[in-house]
Amino acid sequence: MGFSKDSWCVFMLQLFIVVCLIVQSFDVKVHADLNATLTVNASLASGRRIPDTLFGIFFEEINHAGAGGLWAELVSNRGFEAGGPNTPSNIDPWSIIGNETYINVETDRTSIFERNKVALRLEVLCDSTCPADGVGVYNPGFWGMNIEQGKKYKVVFYARSSGALNLTVSLTGSNGVGNLASTVITGSASDFSNWTKVETVLEAKATNGNSRLQLTTTTKGVVWLDQVSAMPLDTYKGHGFRNDLFQMVADMKPSFIRFPGGCFVEGDYLRNAFRWKASVGPWEERPGHFGDVWKYWTDDGLGYYEFLQLSEDLGALPIWVFNNGVSHNDEVDTSSVLPFVQEALDGLEFARGDPTSKWGSLRAAMGHPEPFNLKYVAVGNEDCGKKNYRGNYLRFYSAIRHAYPDIQIISNCDGSSTPLDHPADLYDYHIYTNANDMFSKATAFNRVTRSGPKAFVSEYAVTGNDAGQGSLLAALAEAAFLIGIEKNSDIVNMASYAPLFVNANDRRWNPDAIVFNSFQHYGTPSYWMQLFFSESNGATFLNSTLQATASNSLIASAITWENSADKKTYIRIKHCEP
Repeated sequence: MGFSKDSWCVFMLQLFIVVCLIVQSFDVKVHADLNATLTVNASLASGRRIPDTLFGIFFEEINHAGAGGLWAELVSNRGFEAGGPNTPSNIDPWSIIGNETYINVETDRTSIFERNKVALRLEVLCDSTCPADGVGVYNPGFWGMNIEQGKKYKVVFYARSSGALNLTVSLTGSNGVGNLASTVITGSASDFSNWTKVETVLEAKATNGNSRLQLTTTTKGVVWLDQVSAMPLDTYKGHGFRNDLFQMVADMKPSFIRFPGGCFVEGDYLRNAFRWKASVGPWEERPGHFGDVWKYWTDDGLGYYEFLQLSEDLGALPIWVFNNGVSHNDEVDTSSVLPFVQEALDGLEFARGDPTSKWGSLRAAMGHPEPFNLKYVAVGNEDCGKKNYRGNYLRFYSAIRHAYPDIQIISNCDGSSTPLDHPADLYDYHIYTNANDMFSKATAFNRVTRSGPKAFVSEYAVTGNDAGQGSLLAALAEAAFLIGIEKNSDIVNMASYAPLFVNANDRRWNPDAIVFNSFQHYGTPSYWMQLFFSESNGATFLNSTLQATASNSLIASAITWENSADKKTYIRIKHCEP
């Protein structure tokens, strides 16, 4: 309903709950005629403004959320680095077209790129005796490439040849049958005696959600390939994000995005942690790395710069989580942590520095001369109990506060039950639990002190049997928890669900908000629940009183918010029953 902002009224709402919304394990409780009265004081003067930042998203590279997901690169292991630096190496998921009488394929260390020296060597043994369709290699992408009729795909690769080059680049069905698009790259021996960048655009003649990219030839000789990429031309604003998945996130109207992890930031070991400097600059020069927590390789095309760009495209505040010298299994002593502190400061200069500064100039060269709006950083992830965390944290805090006094610094230590013993602007709070416990956590912040750092509930979800791969039961318990967050938004500044994405072919964690494969996607109940809270950022939380026939059997709240479509102000009532 619409009403004037100056009006005052009291609403009496009779809520008749017919079925139980939350099931307590196997004991189903049904309240056939639960009668509850919610009295709402709709006076804006008596309400409290909810922070503009309250509900956002947490993006972690888990479940192939980025590589093979939101990041639209179609080729998996595009630089042949996933098998490690020693050669010969595994080229998975690349496969050979033709048997060993026609072609020998192996990796060597002849790449033109210093940070990723592995390249692919194809020795073609046949000439006139080659199969009609040629021999070579193909890449199936991330469980199939989605190729759509009429759309264009930019293919880029680097090639070198011992002689004249005659290479067919094609998109086909998963078994190599059905030519969706193709072109032939030719050149003399002198043209390809050194590494040469090749770019071509293929326009699809048909649609196939389970396609592959092939590079084949019928010419005898040796051909080297490296850094093979295929990207649809119609990514969001040309920024590389898959349109359908980007829109799912945009519809959530997130006020912030926390990235890139999560455990992805820590690594099981520091040698495999995400390092921002290895993820910026030209994509061909990024070494990529093996994420040893979630057990897969990423080429890091979705790097630090792209996450900042994603934040800007979503109109969301970026929250950068960086490694503080601590992984799951090894730690840098505080006396040796200063290089990690400098790496964080360099990352802030990259995001915010003048385009003439060392790292700001790299950002500008990548296409963004204006600084990004980075105002929040988190020092590590879930590291509070680690031996060196507090000592390391204080080094980061002191350096960042001195260089960037406006940046809000987030501690990993939970300050909801015990006051922090170190300075922080916000503290991290994570909760993964069953439905009943999540419902009960609606009051978790009721008794928390109103002074000191505010809470950032950066990871929450119902998990286990109550959730499965996504359930209404889980979503309703999470909704009750978020109602409690709204009520306590004077001390809870931000909240985000986790994880955001899962590729249906690589479920490393259940449940998740958005499920997808190469060409399909859907939101779980927890996703749609979050959309119901998307209007709460910057809304007014109204004072209300709930009277119910069963004690503690119902949680409810009311807000006023302005509809962006018609610019009218509405009241929204939310309620959940255990």
